[in-house]
Amino acid sequence: MERTEVGRGDDPLIGRVLDGRYRVGARVARGGMATVYQAEDLRLERTVAVKIMHSGLGDDPEFVARFEREARSAARLSHHNVVSVFDQGDDHGTLFLVMEYVPGTTLRDVIRAEAPMDPGKALEIIEPVLAALAAAHGAGMIHRDIKPENVLLSTDEDSGAGRVKVADFGLARAVNAETQHTATGGVLIGTVSYLSPELVVDGKADARSDVYAVGVLMYEMLTGVKPHQADTPIQIAYKHVHEDIPAPSARVPGLPAYVDALVARATARDRDLRPSDARVLLHQVRRVRQALDHGVVDDPELTADLLPNAPRTESTGELPFGDDEVHDHDTELTTPVPSVPVTPVRSAPVAAPLRQTPPQRPLPPPPVVAAEPRPPRRPRRSRRGLYLLIGVLVVALLVGIGAWDLGRGTTTPAVINLTEAAAKARIVKAGLTFKVGDPAYSETIAKGSVIRTDPAQGARISKHGTVTAVISLGPERHSVPSGRGKTLEQMQSLLTAASLTVGTVTQRYNPTVPEGMVVTTDPPASTPLKRGTAVDVIISRGPRPITIPDFTGKSGAKANTKLTKLGFKVDVEKDFSDTVAKGTVISQTPNAGTGFKGDPITIVVSQGPELIEIPKVKGSNADDATAALQALGFVVEVVHNGLFVGANVVVGSNPAAGTMAPKGSTVILSIV
Repeated sequence: MERTEVGRGDDPLIGRVLDGRYRVGARVARGGMATVYQAEDLRLERTVAVKIMHSGLGDDPEFVARFEREARSAARLSHHNVVSVFDQGDDHGTLFLVMEYVPGTTLRDVIRAEAPMDPGKALEIIEPVLAALAAAHGAGMIHRDIKPENVLLSTDEDSGAGRVKVADFGLARAVNAETQHTATGGVLIGTVSYLSPELVVDGKADARSDVYAVGVLMYEMLTGVKPHQADTPIQIAYKHVHEDIPAPSARVPGLPAYVDALVARATARDRDLRPSDARVLLHQVRRVRQALDHGVVDDPELTADLLPNAPRTESTGELPFGDDEVHDHDTELTTPVPSVPVTPVRSAPVAAPLRQTPPQRPLPPPPVVAAEPRPPRRPRRSRRGLYLLIGVLVVALLVGIGAWDLGRGTTTPAVINLTEAAAKARIVKAGLTFKVGDPAYSETIAKGSVIRTDPAQGARISKHGTVTAVISLGPERHSVPSGRGKTLEQMQSLLTAASLTVGTVTQRYNPTVPEGMVVTTDPPASTPLKRGTAVDVIISRGPRPITIPDFTGKSGAKANTKLTKLGFKVDVEKDFSDTVAKGTVISQTPNAGTGFKGDPITIVVSQGPELIEIPKVKGSNADDATAALQALGFVVEVVHNGLFVGANVVVGSNPAAGTMAPKGSTVILSIV
């Protein structure tokens, strides 16, 4: 599905609101079965992608029911490398699927710009694709339409480990189940360049069909071209059935043999020779990436492990091609496929893995030319008897050599899966010497049992020869290192040293770990994991900021309680106030913004007006008494007593002497 951009006036769907919720925006991609638009979810106020099936598909009730079932199934698939499915619907015959909107480019764009790609870069992109497929295969789902257009590379920096995402889970099954029949008498729908042989032959797919498509992706990324090209899509489909995918190094010299072997294993025409699902291929890709990261040029053991267990034979049937000119076909194949004989892919055991060479296209038959009359030839003496004599002598010699070899040698006993003690006993009983080689990890052979021998079991070995056995260490497991308080770079180094990788990196607030430092990992430290397993890392954002509420003019007791509960350290001060009631907050510092747990906040709580004791002024001169009271902050009012005689002597006060009165209040003096 190619990404495009169109104006509003070019498409009647743009601006339409589907199901009363999704407003259709710009068209971003168009394929053979559907068109994708950027849209706005009016209910949740977010940008989504809406895939609208082409008109006509929604008219079939059976297809609609299957489409809805597969959409619900795809919606249950949750993985950071899978484009999430949010919703599906039918708006007056318009069948649509609502998905996560991924801004960025497709793998097709990357291949056009960068291929042939460095193998490390290619496998870096393929690994999350396989992680997505592994999650799907583990959930019993098959994609069926893996191609560069369905691999999205997000430009969103917050995507992290989910930067590469696989789209169209579920849709391929709904389409294929409704419209795809066998290749011998029906219609085949799919992207022809990535179809596995079994899809072409009988239309049946399993997880190994996705593996084949990923293998084709790897070839295309490594070389910049598709492995099979021809004049028509049907010829390409036939090539998938009759010809092996060539080795990438045939087009890009210098690629390691184990990279060729990885592609050969994933694209074996016999599906029984491919990895059983994406999880197995993901493990093999990680082994190859590790070899590339360490600069390994040649690893015969890795190459032998990756190559298919049996050679892939070429078809003896001719293909319906014209001249040598070939063309690229990146379209969906909807061509009726005629009934044709298909050469079966046979397997036979091999003594040692061989590096595969690119298959040769069958040559067209030579033109028929009318024979010219030749002059009669003189009879020659027949040499058939001489040839027969030589053949008999050669056969006798070979038989003699074989009998001599049988007399002087034997075969290596079968000891795979036996314990070391049992294997030694069997080998010694055969008259051979038992030797233990360097141990190795194994996911399938129990610890302490034999993984393989040199010579291999069943191989010829001289009498009294030595058999070296490799003993299993059991499954390879590496403990997650503790990274608390370390930087992300230091954590990456620790994980690399432990043969693990960094997964998703997230940030969380933490009151004790400084910002930018590792808080913990998921799984936690000391958890045993397989080699190459991704470990999620949680980085500290520092203490969580706390909004500071303003309690000025509110209860001092409540202010103290709430600020303390928020985590602040509260310092309470008290002061007199003639205007703020007792127990109320006069001021708060700070009283806005944000702070952190443990930060100090000062509140000043009112004690009400300041109270001052009325001094004893009885018997004093009125002027002296007035001056003394005013000095204390009182307002003085002088009144004449009923016995006033003009002596100006204080005979009493109100409030009386010794009474506590607010500063600024009025004291009445009575004089005579």
